[in-house]
Amino acid sequence: MTEVHPPVWPHSGAPHRLSFISAPNEQARRTHDELVARYGQYAPHDADAVICLGGDGFMLETLHSMLGEPIPVYGINCGSVGFLMNPSLPDDLPAHLAQTQAATLHPLRMCSIDRAGVETKALALNDVFLFRQTRQAAKIEIAVDGRVRMPELICDGVLVSTPAGSTAYNLSAHGPIVPLSANLLPLTPISAFRPRRWRGALLPSTARVTLTILESEKRPVAAVADFTEVRDVVRVEIEEDRTLHATLLFDAGQSLSERILAEQFTV
Repeated sequence: MTEVHPPVWPHSGAPHRLSFISAPNEQARRTHDELVARYGQYAPHDADAVICLGGDGFMLETLHSMLGEPIPVYGINCGSVGFLMNPSLPDDLPAHLAQTQAATLHPLRMCSIDRAGVETKALALNDVFLFRQTRQAAKIEIAVDGRVRMPELICDGVLVSTPAGSTAYNLSAHGPIVPLSANLLPLTPISAFRPRRWRGALLPSTARVTLTILESEKRPVAAVADFTEVRDVVRVEIEEDRTLHATLLFDAGQSLSERILAEQFTV
């Protein structure tokens, strides 16, 4: 689940201890140096707010590093897409931050087991997805809360998305966009072959999804949780982790909820 807070800075008083981090591109580095010269620099875990300069990929990396911390992250777009970023640099950054809107994001936790019996755990703020490794289509059994809901899905893959990630890979795979307050997780097939017309499901945010790979030696499958990839998996469990969170800040009137809603009317 993703909680949306009122349009107000989540702490008392305007932030003055700022930590600036930048993606490794020229625009981000130049902006970083200008802001540090103007406002100074604190270590991320000693700051009132972290200012992330880059694109969505770098923002995801930053949010992963801040999981479980009470320090919010404000993004300034110095990349390409920038769906998780704010579009421009304000004149008075501390005063501007005091008027931002906060969204609290909870990650998915993936626990996978490969053919060698090795267990891998990873977190995902966007999605966890499985995909075939060879020309052979994958065969996947889908269970929700211990009950098999689909004995065999023949496909290129399948994914479970957070609401915040529902506009990313999930949308490209024709999955539904989910409002942040919906308490739902999209379960979306990737190029389903059988059942051909199955479009996926919307699961409660409390659901535990178990994906078991059928004929795993003949039809090898990999699993990805944001930045972590595991090859030759035989079983993957996915559920939301409510013990961890990251706080993301947006300009007034440009909250993540508003962006997700607007995306549904984009043609």
